[in-house]
Amino acid sequence: MSSAIGAVKEAFTSVTAHTAKFADLQKATVDPAKKPTKGLTTDHGVFISDTDNWLRASDGAHPGATLLEDQIAREKIMRFDHERIPERVVHARGAGAHGYFKVYDDKASKYTFAPVLTDPSRITPTFVRFSTVQGSRGSADTVRDVRGFAVKFYTDEGNWDIVGNNIPVFFIQDAIKFPDIVHAVKPEPHNEVPTGQSAHNNFWDFVGLQPESSHMIMWIMSDRAIPRSYRMMQGFGVNTYTLINARKERFFVKFHWIPELGVHSLVWDEALKVCGQDPDFHRKDLEEAIASGAFPKWTLGIQVIPESREDDFDFDILDATKIWPEELVPVEIIGEMVLNRTVDEYFPETEQVAFCTSNIVPGIGFSDDPLLQGRNFSYFDTQLSRLGVNWQQLPINRPICPVMNHHRDGQMQHKITKDLNYWPNRRSIAAPVPPSEGGYAEHPQKVQAIKQRLRSAKFQEHYNQAQLFYNSLTDYEKTHLVSALSFELSHCDDPVVYETYSKALNNIDFDLAKQVAINVGGVVPDKPARENRGHSSSRLSQLAFAPQEPTIKSRRIAILLADGFNLGEVQALRAALKAGMANTFVIGPRRGPVYPEGEAVGSGKGYSADHHYEGQRSTMFDAILIPSGAKHAQALASNGRTIHWVREAFGHCKAIGALGEAVAFLREAVQLPGVQFASDLSSDSVTNSYGVITAGKYSVGSAAADMLTIKQDEKGFISNFAFAVSQHRCYERESAGLASQVAY
Repeated sequence: MSSAIGAVKEAFTSVTAHTAKFADLQKATVDPAKKPTKGLTTDHGVFISDTDNWLRASDGAHPGATLLEDQIAREKIMRFDHERIPERVVHARGAGAHGYFKVYDDKASKYTFAPVLTDPSRITPTFVRFSTVQGSRGSADTVRDVRGFAVKFYTDEGNWDIVGNNIPVFFIQDAIKFPDIVHAVKPEPHNEVPTGQSAHNNFWDFVGLQPESSHMIMWIMSDRAIPRSYRMMQGFGVNTYTLINARKERFFVKFHWIPELGVHSLVWDEALKVCGQDPDFHRKDLEEAIASGAFPKWTLGIQVIPESREDDFDFDILDATKIWPEELVPVEIIGEMVLNRTVDEYFPETEQVAFCTSNIVPGIGFSDDPLLQGRNFSYFDTQLSRLGVNWQQLPINRPICPVMNHHRDGQMQHKITKDLNYWPNRRSIAAPVPPSEGGYAEHPQKVQAIKQRLRSAKFQEHYNQAQLFYNSLTDYEKTHLVSALSFELSHCDDPVVYETYSKALNNIDFDLAKQVAINVGGVVPDKPARENRGHSSSRLSQLAFAPQEPTIKSRRIAILLADGFNLGEVQALRAALKAGMANTFVIGPRRGPVYPEGEAVGSGKGYSADHHYEGQRSTMFDAILIPSGAKHAQALASNGRTIHWVREAFGHCKAIGALGEAVAFLREAVQLPGVQFASDLSSDSVTNSYGVITAGKYSVGSAAADMLTIKQDEKGFISNFAFAVSQHRCYERESAGLASQVAY
């Protein structure tokens, strides 16, 4: 019955995006379009007759003196002067969205009594904030960086926050090192450079002298640090928490978010270009997906270790620089989260939302993870600095369950609480709630220790899991990691820094250290500093998280047109791709009408282009499609920008589709190396070569027979093209050396 109730609730929530939190936020939402008053007012409610001219002592012919008497003007300027609040020290650049979470069943009840994780009839409202770490609010989205993945659950028992990242480990083991790692990675203090990058002396100096960072460096130099989309990255709780069940048994737990669309990344050249071409790329991508109905979705998985097995591993399970390999501790999928509503206003929602690792609910607890213990203090403390002591009363932060306590006053107190404000009191108002009735109770953990500053023996090993991660990557992922390290260290101009780190890499892998040292002018090793034991895990490469069913959902496909294109082909292709929930965009010589074959340019019936060639670049899209048409193909071939469009997409390993005369455009004008093309323009047979899909024609009959089926070895053009798009990139082009032969 509870599952059926949950299904009904989910159906309603999915369609309307209405949750208990949505209703709560409506109390603080004003829609000016609904004209709540007859017009403009001051903050104290008086109607304003003129908001364009400051009150002056004027004779009408000259401006005259501006009068401080004008409280309307002073209020307007004063409010503007104080619009900014202190930005976050880290995770300043962010994007947010509303959604909901549900569990599939109650199987997690063997670990916890928390209803949010065990009651399938519940639909729990959520708010998620994605972010970069190093840069300021004004930095770009696609920099190489860790991405924050913070989730606030508005449960019936109070707010629960998973304040995570898209990487499961961290740079440091002990929170006391937080100021050091953040100071090191931030722009250098003498010139405030660079923004949004770790490619500088201070960062690499710090991590070169801090071996515990080795594992994190492997992750952040991998493709994980340049995600294609927030919707295509994993999320991890990073820290070790605990779960407590109804029998008062305790378990250690790690939380995992796994994206429905798979885990995908940009390529580095593309990420660099998008920083300048569209610094808001990830923000726009999230909004576009939700607006188009392709709601981002993740499953929630948990790794669980019984308290009795805490010491059974060769690493310390409380060490935040270590993962729990899934071969040792499998991930159990228990629920899913869907984001289905964008924010109404960025500042009061995305900017003022405040997450705390210490926000937990009954059934969930803390562990002795040293990083978590410090985060519990730090995150709470930083909200006081940014938002004030009453930050949890802000609409986006306040719980949906009733809140009652004896906290009073403070800056920006919103609540008016009657009567007594202390405990105990003579009327037993706001009394403590016993655990049997839902009050939070800490697990009775036995502690026997000596007060001292140290790290235990297992915390002293720093390279095994760095090796494990590196060994688990595909060949092309390893190539990308070498390139990333080489890029970063080449931006360090102090030889001590890049020589030290190229030596440090030899503790992870000899060939890795050797290649990077050669590239950056470091010390080239002649033998391994430490044996690479060859261990690997099947769940560390991004390829391990491909969707079970290939999908093109929410993929952005550019259709490159010039005057004289085949209109029927374009209409058929767009209809087929729309059926797969892909988003298609027409790119033409001008924004506005592009004229198909048979229509006079300028006076005939045109087909509307979304952007012109210079208005967008191939970096904004996942794939390119070029229809047939003789004049259209000739025009594309005579335009250097369109040739660059295709070459750049080829160099970035994206799917490219072409029909009819457009095949000759690819072969003769673009000149893609090593690619086989369809040779018979009268045939609809498909040639698929390194992710370049070509066919001679795409007739009405071809379209009718070519139902969109996204799987390998289908015969139709659109099915082959869609499958290539679903694979994200054709990295075989890199492996074969083809991408590097094209100037882009």
